[in-house]
This record gives sequence, C-alpha cells and structure tokens, in this order.
Amino acid sequence: MAESIMLDKAKDFAVEIINMCKNIKETKRESVLTNQLMRSGTSIGANIHESKYAHGTADFISKMQIALKECYESEYWLELLNRTGYIEDEQYKLIINNCGQLRRMLISSINTVKEKTQK
Repeated sequence: MAESIMLDKAKDFAVEIINMCKNIKETKRESVLTNQLMRSGTSIGANIHESKYAHGTADFISKMQIALKECYESEYWLELLNRTGYIEDEQYKLIINNCGQLRRMLISSINTVKEKTQK
C-alpha cells in the first residue's frame, strides 16, 4: 500500500517535472539543465515501479536506492534552475517540497526493509 502511494507521488512528480521543463524549453530556450532534470526526475518513479518486480530483497533495496539517488540529483538540478532564474522562487519551493517528500518516503522504505532483513 505505501509503495503504491509513493509510486503515485513519483508519477505526479514526474508529470510536474515534464510540464515545467517543457515550459522552460519553450519560453526560455534552456535545454541543458532541463534535459538533466527530465532524466533524473522521471527516473525516480521508473525505479520505484521496477522495484515491484525485484529479484529478492537486495535487488529491491538496490532499485529503491537508485530512485533515492535520482531524487537527490533532481534536487540539485532544481536548485541550479532556481539560482539561475529559470524557476521562480514560489514554483521552486513547491516542487522541491514534493521532491523532499519523495526522498523521505524512499529513505523510510529502504530503512524499513533493511530493519526487517536484519531480524
């Protein structure tokens, strides 16, 4: 159940990233940073989705850790886009908050699985 909520959040985040990057590309002609963000921002959900069919616990944890790394990378690209003026502060705060929620969910999920395997 929690994975489904996390996957839904990741999909919503990916759609938000896609729409924002599309807008930046069209209006501000920026593609280097937005292409990087599109890759990392959409990869989070793809890895969570892939973890559902993992070959055991270690593979599951690996997929979730990749999703977490992509989440951290997305935060980096979002910050650069904000600091260079491509994303306004208000939009940045909303999207970085969504990214942070995903990050916290991923960390919690990874830690929970690790704790269960140690028992």
